[in-house]
Amino acid sequence: MTESKPSRKSAANLQPLSHGALHNCFGCGEVNRSGLRLKFFVDEHQQVHCRVRIPRRFQGPPGHVHGGIIATLLDEAMSKANRQFEVVAMTRQMEVEYLKPVPLSTPIHITGRHLSANGRKHHCEAEITSDDGISLARGRAIFIAVNPAMLPALLKESRLSR
Repeated sequence: MTESKPSRKSAANLQPLSHGALHNCFGCGEVNRSGLRLKFFVDEHQQVHCRVRIPRRFQGPPGHVHGGIIATLLDEAMSKANRQFEVVAMTRQMEVEYLKPVPLSTPIHITGRHLSANGRKHHCEAEITSDDGISLARGRAIFIAVNPAMLPALLKESRLSR
């Protein structure tokens, strides 16, 4: 299980970001036993934060986090940057810059920011830093807002197309 806590910023300035109902999301789902179980907090500048240690089961190169998990961490932070504004959106396009290897079992900090919106398109960015502030990875993405009431129908449709 990942250890996810408020960031190194003053905990007094951070508010927990509510997810709503329990769900099975790999990144933040509380009931997904094999997932990351990330917990995000919002600061006074509407940025989302997560401080976490990634366990060894998510290893890629020896001693370091797998690149797909790094992309997932960035995607989750950007998704939560939308969610804090009650925008439910799906990732349309994402770009990742792998700057330095991300160590396993060491505290890292993930920050996400909502940059702009144009209609249903929401532009976000995220960064993973070491506990001492060194930038390890960055991402930018475009999300498309969806009507949350449509999600059950999309799920049913995807099950029927199998």
